[in-house]
Amino acid sequence: MGELKKQGWQPKRTIIYAAWDGEEPMLLGSTEWGETHATELQQHAVAYINTDGNGRGYLLLEGAHSLEAMMNGVARDVQDPESGVTVWKRAQAKQIADAKDAEARARIRGRGDLQLEPLGSGTDYTVFEHHLGVASLNLGYGGEDDGGIYHSIYDDFYWYTHFSDTNFVYGKALAQTVGLGVMRLADADILPYRFTNLADAVHDYLKEVQDLLKQKQDQVKEQNRELDEGVFAAINDPRRPKVAPKQETIPPYINFAPLQNAADALAKSGEHYNKALAAALKAAPDSTKLTVLNGKLLTAERLLLNDAGLPTRPYYKHMLYAPGLYTGYAPKTVSGIRENIELKDYKLAEQEVPRVAKAVNDEAAFVEQMATELEKLSAQ
Repeated sequence: MGELKKQGWQPKRTIIYAAWDGEEPMLLGSTEWGETHATELQQHAVAYINTDGNGRGYLLLEGAHSLEAMMNGVARDVQDPESGVTVWKRAQAKQIADAKDAEARARIRGRGDLQLEPLGSGTDYTVFEHHLGVASLNLGYGGEDDGGIYHSIYDDFYWYTHFSDTNFVYGKALAQTVGLGVMRLADADILPYRFTNLADAVHDYLKEVQDLLKQKQDQVKEQNRELDEGVFAAINDPRRPKVAPKQETIPPYINFAPLQNAADALAKSGEHYNKALAAALKAAPDSTKLTVLNGKLLTAERLLLNDAGLPTRPYYKHMLYAPGLYTGYAPKTVSGIRENIELKDYKLAEQEVPRVAKAVNDEAAFVEQMATELEKLSAQ
């Protein structure tokens, strides 16, 4: 930072670097700091960028989808030290190679941006994203080295310098990736959030829970039919008998319309915002007015919180992202809906739909308001 200032670069925003203690015993350092500074963070924090482990391989992009477009731009500007292509291209190639079917491969090839993976838990972004609503990222490289050393006596400097990123080229790549992201967030005339990417993610999550419910309905229908037909009794092995399942009530239909309408509204306001932003950047509005606008804009992620939190887990307030109740690290998107379908509590799942829809509708209204304010700045 000091060298950049010598060269004349002055960030428009304060940059805070932090190294957290107590990560393994329940994220103590970051959580305590985040809770202590909660009011200040919710009033002023633009974003939080987290990095934990790092190795060789492919760029891992996880985070709030409002930062998706910015991070795709960053990934296109960093070269992969092994392949020579950009880290964006290599990450896309890995996703294509790992895709489960032709439809998934076509979708990856057809998207302009790589989609960020949602945030679960297990590392220090948890208090920022899930509790305080600060748009967060989790970045790192990996996927090429063999596992098995993590949290063992072999996870040390000798192993790293003999078997992993032996010449630290991926350490450099991570520094470039995080550094570019920090600089673009700190120096942007207008904060680099984009909301069409967020709307795409909400539509995806909605389709996933709709498909999950249909899958549950189809499973129960088929099981009940096989019980009626005597399938279980006919194929049962008398030497190794199994208890047949019981007849179940077919899961009811859930009214997803409020969330569908909210997702559509966010997509529409996101497109409006993109057009208004492009015009404003060309018009170069007064910096004082932009400061006022950015002060409002940085609260966008907070609108996706619900003060009451998730059912049985009030600490987790984000309506789109949460760690799974039983998965720990792995995320469960629209968790209040998804997990209650999985747990067969369909009544509670349906009660969660309007709560998620309200958060998305609030976001859509806010984005529309910001687009209108940008248009006014352009006109002036």
